[in-house]
Amino acid sequence: MQVVEQIAAVREVIAPVQRAGRSVGFVPTMGALHRGHLDLMETARKECDFVVTSIFVNPSQFAPHEDLTKYPRPKERDLELCQSVGVDLAFYPTVDEMYPRGAVTSVIVDGLSTVLEGAIRPTHFRGVTTVVAKLFGIVTADRAYFGQKDYQQQLIIRTMTRDLNMPLEIRTCPTTRDIDGMALSSRNAYLSPSERTAGLCLSHALQRGAQMAADGVAPGVIAEAMQDDIEATPGVVLDYAVVADPWTLTDLTESQSQMVALVAARVGATRLIDNAIWGPSLY
Repeated sequence: MQVVEQIAAVREVIAPVQRAGRSVGFVPTMGALHRGHLDLMETARKECDFVVTSIFVNPSQFAPHEDLTKYPRPKERDLELCQSVGVDLAFYPTVDEMYPRGAVTSVIVDGLSTVLEGAIRPTHFRGVTTVVAKLFGIVTADRAYFGQKDYQQQLIIRTMTRDLNMPLEIRTCPTTRDIDGMALSSRNAYLSPSERTAGLCLSHALQRGAQMAADGVAPGVIAEAMQDDIEATPGVVLDYAVVADPWTLTDLTESQSQMVALVAARVGATRLIDNAIWGPSLY
């Protein structure tokens, strides 16, 4: 596995791969890798001839009060994990490499970026779409792989890619869960044992909601039930629990063939999100 820090070096490695007609798969990450990231890389390995990952803790998607300085950066471990699943090229840039002096351009996806996570973290998705657009321009992959756990993020990136005519396919892969049902996240490491137990209320609420949906209960009633379940859990502060259209993220008043349930809450000092797609597969 090659490890490079410069944009020019990424292009130098990828150019002959593409000239040879080989497909390139890309998994962008912020590091602190877990099984979910590795699942994305393994899927890319199965579907593509050459696999690239990026490891970059992107400062532009953190608000001033958020945990940028605390975000874990286990570089050597992350690179070992990438190599263990067959990544060919790891891009590990500095902040100055990604955001050189004088950089002023941002990419904004209107509408989808202002609800749910966007309402709570108003500058977050601007940072995400800007850095992902930059990474897509650097790596020029055929396919990019994202996890369903960050449902709103993958939808926004999918929309950006479509609207800007970017020539790559967005692949959304199922959420990887621990044996107890909790969605894997780098931030799970912040949870104490008791907080982790409390945090299971998110996946439990989604499971209850899925059963209610199967029974034909109206989306608004399901959302209220999920909210009640999460709010009833000691130590957990609800941000939202909704049942929405999977393409627009607007709240649903009536059931439809495809729906997405999205939940978010704070457990102690740690913020958790989760979701579930109900109905036929979207991707």
